[in-house]
Amino acid sequence: MRKAKNRGTWAKTRKFLNDIHLWAGLISGLVLLVVCLTGTIYVYNTEIRELAASHLYRVEVPDGKSRLTVETLFKEGAEFVEGKITGVKIPFEADRSFQVNARKEGDRSRFGTTYFFNPYTGAYLGNSKEPNSAAEFMGYLFSLHRWLLLDKIEEPLIGNLENRTLGSYITGTATILFTIGVLTGLVIWIPKKARYWRQGLKIKFTSNWKRINHDLHNTLAFYSAIVLFIMGVTGPFWSFPWYREGLQRSLGTYQERSEGGPGRGGAKSEIQEASGEVELFPIAQYLKIVDRELAYDGEYSINLPQNGGREISVSKKKAGFFAPAASDRIVLDAVTGEVKELAIFRDQPFNQRVARSIKALHIGDVYGSFSKLLYFISCLIATSLPITGTLIWINKMKKPKQRKKKEKKMAAAAI
Repeated sequence: MRKAKNRGTWAKTRKFLNDIHLWAGLISGLVLLVVCLTGTIYVYNTEIRELAASHLYRVEVPDGKSRLTVETLFKEGAEFVEGKITGVKIPFEADRSFQVNARKEGDRSRFGTTYFFNPYTGAYLGNSKEPNSAAEFMGYLFSLHRWLLLDKIEEPLIGNLENRTLGSYITGTATILFTIGVLTGLVIWIPKKARYWRQGLKIKFTSNWKRINHDLHNTLAFYSAIVLFIMGVTGPFWSFPWYREGLQRSLGTYQERSEGGPGRGGAKSEIQEASGEVELFPIAQYLKIVDRELAYDGEYSINLPQNGGREISVSKKKAGFFAPAASDRIVLDAVTGEVKELAIFRDQPFNQRVARSIKALHIGDVYGSFSKLLYFISCLIATSLPITGTLIWINKMKKPKQRKKKEKKMAAAAI
């Protein structure tokens, strides 16, 4: 008796979750289709941008020739750099260019301008502000993914609410519904009997199209569920302040934002005078200290001392197909070379590592090319789910009508 009661309770729970899954998908389906499709392409945002402007990022490696020092490189291209130098990026790969970051006075852009140089000849290759059709396309793609292009409309559509904020609310809400759909879908997927587990793990391509569509929706979603959940649960982080704060509090990393903060200045027009009062050693000497503390192959991002300061900050990121995207950071005294701070990502508490990786977790840039490929496939599956799910719903809606027609035919035949 108790067994039958438990079965009845589970059946009601399953139906309730199925209804939530259905309506969450139907309400958010069209928005999710756009968000997931654009997200699929945006996984390879960096690669697409670099491919379209390969002359900036790739160079030929001459036989028997080593790279120039950063100081020599800067002297060779000093006439092309406008503004104050803020940092230098030195890649690990031999066929990639050096990047020098600079900022003009009054430039309010986040990163200023990046100048690209051939590390073997010192030749100037171009800068990040040059027209790039792929970068422009990816910008529109990001706007579509994040704000449904509403940020391109000047006049507010609803009261005084900014269109960008409106678009963010829509995509954020759709993503929350998507996450609910993933969780409820996992529960619904659980077979009623243990012997049906294997059937739920494969797609029966020899069956009719309705069964194939059903399997594509359930099976592919199951295999990609973990990645889909990570994408879904991190997505609203940029849409709702309350969601962002809640996620940070749950991770134990929330901090009250203080008003203002120290200003950020730029470097002098010469690398040796980058700190104003501090004379720097050759960059290679700082990198020797970095390699002593972080003994692995990788690329360096160097932030030079600013506003008369004497700290030089170096981030180092491992190279390789499975290399984690997170970098380790070391802060040196520019005058003495003393290590003032060493932050190794893997040594940090788990909650802090997650908090630092929200963006990487959302876009798949967690473990290099491997995780990007995984996210690309998962995004493709996510794009298909609103379509296959809607078809399942339509087919279920047709069943009662088909059953009634069949009953009428049988009744007419009996007469």
